[in-house]
Amino acid sequence: MRWVCLSDTHGLHGQLEIPEGDVLVHAGDMTRKGTLSQMEEFLGWFAAQPHSHKILVAGNHDFPFQERRSEAQKLVPPGVTYLEDAGCTVGGLQVWGSPWQPWFYDWAFNLQRGREIRAKWALIPERVDVLITHGPPMGVLDQVPHQGAVGCEDLLARVLEVRPRLHIFGHIHEGHGEVERDGIRFVNASICDEAYRATYGPRVVDLREPASG
Repeated sequence: MRWVCLSDTHGLHGQLEIPEGDVLVHAGDMTRKGTLSQMEEFLGWFAAQPHSHKILVAGNHDFPFQERRSEAQKLVPPGVTYLEDAGCTVGGLQVWGSPWQPWFYDWAFNLQRGREIRAKWALIPERVDVLITHGPPMGVLDQVPHQGAVGCEDLLARVLEVRPRLHIFGHIHEGHGEVERDGIRFVNASICDEAYRATYGPRVVDLREPASG
């Protein structure tokens, strides 16, 4: 099963060449300014992609999913699965999605480090094959110049507990890329660079489906 991974497109999705695959994932920040009209335009584009499964989480720029939740969720077209501290099953693989990140200026889906954000990560089930979060875990594809690692310590702790096969995220544009650690494949699928240019391409990951029976 081929997973095509995107994040942090910030309204520049029309510039992308999207590889063929079975599952198209967007790990948040579909918009630049977080308006309903920007979101509606992105969702129409996303739904029109030919992949059999399309999964989405929100990011810190995607204000309507937090501030105008009912209106935003009504914009999600049929065939697109929006996950907010929720899961779904794709081809026998268990998927969980969550939009939160440690407090970052006055953006959406901010939570304080420690107890507050830890409560969200505690919702991640013990069995997860593919985890989709907007922000990265601490020390994994999360380096920012002059600041160092800015990911979430509590997310890293939970990831190491549940041990998904694949963890997809974005948020830290400079961290685009992938790495494997302790049998977990981490993918920072940010498309934009730090100057909000669509510099990077989608990341493609092949996952074997669980054996039946």
